[in-house]
Amino acid sequence: MAAKRLGELLVTKELINIDQLNQAKIEQKNHGGRLGTALVKLGFMNESELTEFLAEQYSVPAIDLETFEIDPKALEKIPKQICDKYVCIPISLSGTTLVVAMSDPSNIFVIDDLTYITKCKIQTVVASETAIAKAIEFYLTKAISYEKVMSEMENETVVTDATASDEGDEIVDLEASGDDAPVVQFINLLLAEAIRLKASDIHIEPYEKKFRVRFRVDGTLSERIQPPAGMALAITSRIKIMSKLDISERRKPQDGRLKLRLKNGQEVDFRVSCLPVIFGEKIVLRLLDKSNLQLDMTKLGFEPGQLALFKDNIHRPYGMVLITGPTGSGKSTTIYSALSELNSVDVNISTAEDPVEFNLEGINQVQMNADVGLTFATALRSFLRQDPDVILVGEIRDLETANVGFKAALTGHLVVSTLHTNDAPGTVNRLINMDVEPFMITSAINCVVAQRLARRICSNCARPYKVTPEQLKDLGVPDELIDGAEILKGEGCDRCNQSGYKGRIAVHEVMTFTDPLKQGVFDRLSPVEFKALAIREGMQTMRMSAIRKMLRGETTMEEVFNVSVG
Repeated sequence: MAAKRLGELLVTKELINIDQLNQAKIEQKNHGGRLGTALVKLGFMNESELTEFLAEQYSVPAIDLETFEIDPKALEKIPKQICDKYVCIPISLSGTTLVVAMSDPSNIFVIDDLTYITKCKIQTVVASETAIAKAIEFYLTKAISYEKVMSEMENETVVTDATASDEGDEIVDLEASGDDAPVVQFINLLLAEAIRLKASDIHIEPYEKKFRVRFRVDGTLSERIQPPAGMALAITSRIKIMSKLDISERRKPQDGRLKLRLKNGQEVDFRVSCLPVIFGEKIVLRLLDKSNLQLDMTKLGFEPGQLALFKDNIHRPYGMVLITGPTGSGKSTTIYSALSELNSVDVNISTAEDPVEFNLEGINQVQMNADVGLTFATALRSFLRQDPDVILVGEIRDLETANVGFKAALTGHLVVSTLHTNDAPGTVNRLINMDVEPFMITSAINCVVAQRLARRICSNCARPYKVTPEQLKDLGVPDELIDGAEILKGEGCDRCNQSGYKGRIAVHEVMTFTDPLKQGVFDRLSPVEFKALAIREGMQTMRMSAIRKMLRGETTMEEVFNVSVG
């Protein structure tokens, strides 16, 4: 693409003005390089804007190299010096078709050269120069691969008698571990990949004849790699050392935590759980990346009416707010966003958590420790002597904790906690089964929020697809919303690793206790009857919340079925 042509297009699209174009041309003339690079350097555009423009202009996909899993066979097709010269990197190979990420997908001379070098048909996608440079550095300069590391591990004697106390926080440069021991390289590579893919959990599992690693990404668990079974002890020992666990103890479960401080200053915490199984120890690492923590309540997925109701109830001076849902449904994010909303210099907030997942400045967070008698109930009693305004109890697990929490909510404190129930109305039945008195439930609880996480459609490959009015009606879409409804689905692309989904979005239902609902508690209505009453009283169900997101093109019909009950 000629520099003049790119500049004219950007001015026409009003992404830059003519003065900025002229300054960028002077910068380009003085220092060389591409016009787009000059525009970014001068601050007239950012790289994502330029990448999106190029993708739209030349009808090629834009790709996020930080999350894309690059095919090792593709990397072998183009030498590093060629990648450096043309600012490109091969990312996938299918038969004789090689997909190459380029910063300038219109340069036919580069494409011709790559076709000659690789003897492949070149298919281009666009990525930013910075992202391509980072990918070249990681994949080609360091040349670290699972295969290479595992081969070295098989040929090396692994020392497993180190003590956990020898190590503090791991300071890991995930892009430059070539000089480390192979087992260290392997773990670093594994953690780096999990961070790049924004995985929520890493499962490391030994079996009789194999050893596998799985990642949970966007709620879906999938296999990433199968290291040699003989490397299981070395890998588990390394993780236990990093987590300050006893590597000689292989008969009892252990829980720990490790922190990685990356070269760029980013800190990522991992919660580590070791469980003895018949062929060794299974380890699950939960990623707690504070940079991914969403504290803006307006971006949590609440429908407008639900958000207003939730905010109104957390700003009340006393009472209880309960967040319900299964493990991995985003309850912690909702709670931390609520605490962040309330956190100010004139509010005293204390939390009892097991474990403390994220540190929030200005909030007094207490880690539970049952071994020394520090439980939710004992922490709650201590909080009441600490002049609290807001109290978080990580989970109401038993009657003792429930009673102390409800009494705190009735004596001038706002109490936030969680329960494991399928929906908001089911909270009442759960509490009654714990022997909480009905009058405590109706007097203390301000509102109950139930939630699930639905996978979000990839915006890069979202396309309309045909559904019948009957299908929409069976799903529960109101008649007035069926006409003209456009339903989207991700076709699968490089940006979403062909899944059609990228990221997740929460669906909620928010229930407050109206007078008829309070009477329903005293009448001990069945869960089905109580839910029907809550809907009649105006509660928007998770199914309807998910339907509205589907109609806005945020999620799919399949996800509506997966995360909600009609």
